[in-house]
Amino acid sequence: MKVRTNTPQLQQLRRDIFELILAEHPYNCLTCAKNLRCELQAIAAYIGLEKISLPPIHRQFPVSEDNPFFRRDYNLCILCGRCVRACQELRGIRAIAFIGRSSETMVGTAFNRSLADSGCKFCLACVEVCPTAALIDSVPFWRTNQSKEAYVVPCRHACPAGIDIPRYVRFVSQGEPGKAVAVIREKVPFPGVLGRVCIHPCEEECRRAQLNEAISIRALKRFAADHDDGTWKQNSRMAAPTGKSVAIVGSGPAGLTAAYYLAKLGHRVTVWEALPQPGGMMRVGIPAYRLPREVLDREIAEIVSVGVEIKLNHKVESLEWLWKQGCHAIFLALGAHRGIRLGIQGEESPGVIDCVTLLRHVSLGEEVTLGQRVAVIGGGNAAIDAARTALRLGAKEVTIVYRRSRAEMPASPEETEEALREGVNIFFLTAPNRISHQRNRLQLECIKMELAEPDASGRRRPVPINGSEFTLEFDSVIAAIGQQPEIPAQFQLRTTRANTIEVDPATLSTCIQGVYAGGDAVSGPASVIEAIAAGRKAALSIDRYLGGSGNIEEELVPKEKPDPWLGRDEGFAYWKRVAMPSLPPKERISSFCEVELGLNREQAAFEAQRCLQCHLRLQITPLTLPVGSSPG
Repeated sequence: MKVRTNTPQLQQLRRDIFELILAEHPYNCLTCAKNLRCELQAIAAYIGLEKISLPPIHRQFPVSEDNPFFRRDYNLCILCGRCVRACQELRGIRAIAFIGRSSETMVGTAFNRSLADSGCKFCLACVEVCPTAALIDSVPFWRTNQSKEAYVVPCRHACPAGIDIPRYVRFVSQGEPGKAVAVIREKVPFPGVLGRVCIHPCEEECRRAQLNEAISIRALKRFAADHDDGTWKQNSRMAAPTGKSVAIVGSGPAGLTAAYYLAKLGHRVTVWEALPQPGGMMRVGIPAYRLPREVLDREIAEIVSVGVEIKLNHKVESLEWLWKQGCHAIFLALGAHRGIRLGIQGEESPGVIDCVTLLRHVSLGEEVTLGQRVAVIGGGNAAIDAARTALRLGAKEVTIVYRRSRAEMPASPEETEEALREGVNIFFLTAPNRISHQRNRLQLECIKMELAEPDASGRRRPVPINGSEFTLEFDSVIAAIGQQPEIPAQFQLRTTRANTIEVDPATLSTCIQGVYAGGDAVSGPASVIEAIAAGRKAALSIDRYLGGSGNIEEELVPKEKPDPWLGRDEGFAYWKRVAMPSLPPKERISSFCEVELGLNREQAAFEAQRCLQCHLRLQITPLTLPVGSSPG
């Protein structure tokens, strides 16, 4: 039997049927230039349909925008059924179906309910398969400057280290934290640290936030790290020794990350640390109530286990000295350990201390006396840490003085809220004028501020209000307005006005061959996850410089194809974010015990199941159009 699929009769039949479809479409798809990425124009060109003889049918359905992700314009629908099949057969959600009969047939929800009430999980499979833009993203990705992957999975794209967030969240939802932590460790050696102190830019981009609340991605990372069964080590590999040696200055997140990957690539790595304990700002800049030292110590021990040597109490002040130790490359990860001065009269008075020094003394177990009434100048996370630390040191009254409003405060909202819960006072729109020392107390003269037009930072510029000066009395004043690196002049490196090291942003190489720099020493004070990302980049560049491939990627858990079936869960759109259990405020301030207690298995599984699983959209087979045609 011979089957012919391209005879003149079949070609005409295709044109006749396609003309019937186009008669119910509001645009002339032979000449449409609306850039809706409609497939019909490409098909019409392929089958040779040049004009439509049937009179068009004009619909007047209202355009629905009852969700934040896409719009539904059923005037463009050709009843192809792709979206219905995707929802019912591919995802198993059954939120939409064909409703009505005959000429009244359309795609919709039962009883014309909203998508949220119909059980929709907003996986956007329906949008992905729609051929006519009847279903279209609220802001189509081709109208942005992003790749489709970055657009579809914004959480993964937002992570500086590129952690596959949807994948480890899925493992948590399936009750497999061991596999989840393996996914995390494919990109970072500090899952437990990040699970507690990451600034979580991924959550800022989480699409679930447009429904109600973002997925608690950081809390799920902590859950995975706290339930690590060590199975990831089975697939961890060490390269053969290369005979090359690397010196790393600084044992913070950037330095230790670079050390970890370079050691796994076979290089001999020595980390030089000026402090008596390793960890850099993770240890001396983040209080123990946020980052327990046993968590940090455990993850540093894993780094040491791959052959990294850490030499403590060694302050490096000469690159020449390092070269004489026999190293072939140097990575400078010095951190930002010097506090910035307030620049006001009296800041040298006894009882005035900078935040960096305070937190370092406390973290290293040195005695610190602040008194009963403490002021903190600043509005960042360091200021919040200093204020909460002061409470734990016995202060009865702690006041943060910040020159802008809470809306402009750079500290994370959750940390600010926790400080308020613990009893910290915050004077907004207030700036310090001068400090004087009288009767063994500090007199802090302040002035009220008002906000003007935005400055270079994008925040509204604070302007003093004449005649609004007032004075507050304290035992101690903590300056927490920022910090900067200390770069020894003997290094002979090019630096910026902010005293950070100039590097090639692509490779982190400095003006001296074989010397690289990263982390806060280059970016200025940033986050742990950004420093880790810099450490990864440095390891890649240094390995290439030493003759390697620069490949630091590893697969610690075998790749699996995600199950496209989601199933139906009533009320899914309204599931609330699981609150992080924590110590009561009165109990917290009596010690430096960890405040957040972590999610249990049931809480973690539920929170992970709130994920929209945006990444599944990328698993749908891309559209295949006739050769030489394209949509839109």
